[in-house]
Amino acid sequence: MTAARTARAVDPERGTLDKAAGENFPVAPFFLPRAWRTDLMAVYGFARLVDDIGDGDLAPGGADARLLGVAPDRAEDRLALLDAFEADLRRVFDATPHHPLLRRLQPTVRRHALTPGPFLGLIAANRQDQLVKRYETYDDLLAYCELSANPVGRLVLAVTGTSTPERVRRSDAVCTALQIVEHLQDVAEDLGRDRVYLPAEDMKRFHVQEDDLAAPTANASVRALIAFEAQRASDLLDEGTALVAGVRGRLRLLLAGFVAGGRAAVRAITAADHDVLPGPPKPGKVQLLREAGVILRGEG
Repeated sequence: MTAARTARAVDPERGTLDKAAGENFPVAPFFLPRAWRTDLMAVYGFARLVDDIGDGDLAPGGADARLLGVAPDRAEDRLALLDAFEADLRRVFDATPHHPLLRRLQPTVRRHALTPGPFLGLIAANRQDQLVKRYETYDDLLAYCELSANPVGRLVLAVTGTSTPERVRRSDAVCTALQIVEHLQDVAEDLGRDRVYLPAEDMKRFHVQEDDLAAPTANASVRALIAFEAQRASDLLDEGTALVAGVRGRLRLLLAGFVAGGRAAVRAITAADHDVLPGPPKPGKVQLLREAGVILRGEG
């Protein structure tokens, strides 16, 4: 067991929160007010943990299952864990939750009068991951992103007190784009979990078979497909860029970071000639800062 996995087994709460450093976007950067950072990390802890449950990436040793009251013989049952996690989430709103990440979330929920809806959406997305392994159309994938990604942006707007219908619409575009980009980076990893988030209709259009996705490197058809989906993500990011222009101060920097993270990831995929199969192409910090500067200057 690696040192990181050992640390997660001892302190699953800290191990989950530490994953923020590996995201495509800044979760709670230093320049934000401390109260915002606290609340955004609480929201992130929830979102990261529910994804880890859905992906089977919990800390070793079963600590999270014990905290959620799941019997040892069901500690690997993801649907049982998600059911227990939902029950504990509901305690956030009317009692005292068991899991420390949900206890961390409770003051944030109360400060901002957050409702269960966005949190339940994220749980529903991970339930869907256990049951739905393929998506026939792009619209089907967008419906999944409505559960798996868009609630996060809506929670960010709620925590910062800046939610309006127009901002929610723009935020949904950015969050869906970030989800699509993550799927493109993780094609090989997802296939290993028997999941394919590339729409089947697009795979047919570009003459891509699932066996092609299992190859060590991408052939020309796979690269063309990835380029097509990456352009879709870029278009959504462009649609969401107005979200940044519509706010001021440190929130503007935060939202620029979200959009820049998506754009930098798309550029990393492009720089890899759209060959995502050897491993996820990741942008460097310089590229991220460059993209953020372009957005803040209103050039893109």
